[in-house]
Amino acid sequence: MLLPDGRVLNRLEAMEKGQAERLIPLLDDLLTEGDIGWSDLAVIGVGTGPGNFTGVRLSVAAARGLALGLGIPAVGVTRLEALAHGLPRPLLVAEDARRDEIYAQIFYEDDADPARLIPLYRMPQVRYGTGSAVPNGLPPALPLAEAIARIAQDRAEDDPPRPAPFYLRGADAAPPADPPPTILP
Repeated sequence: MLLPDGRVLNRLEAMEKGQAERLIPLLDDLLTEGDIGWSDLAVIGVGTGPGNFTGVRLSVAAARGLALGLGIPAVGVTRLEALAHGLPRPLLVAEDARRDEIYAQIFYEDDADPARLIPLYRMPQVRYGTGSAVPNGLPPALPLAEAIARIAQDRAEDDPPRPAPFYLRGADAAPPADPPPTILP
């Protein structure tokens, strides 16, 4: 969380389940730690992926709901652009997408190529690189949450679109094979 005085409050809790129940109390704890209230927030930044489907949907839904309730903008920031924030250009951001694939995007001084899901062996070569799939790559300039907060703060004045999940691959989970239950009148 980026506070008006430039301080950053950040907390990471590793959880296998229960994220939906913990999210709002965690945010409330951070606000208390920063000695600010919900009404003091000016913008909500949210990571939109690519990443865990459930985590992305949960965080985007929470950000949109809070923004609507508070009457402030919510700004979506992809993981790839957050990792690129503050690093030299041209820059390849490549994140492990498993199955010998990567999420890749090249950032230039003033723009970027579209993000893509590509085979690992087709990783583009540029002068600088970062991300979990780049051996000996540059470390991120900022922690991921701080980069998202700073990018969101910069974009908030441009009337950004509502955040939405950023997926480059379909879900791994298969729909149930059983027929849906019969709805009784």
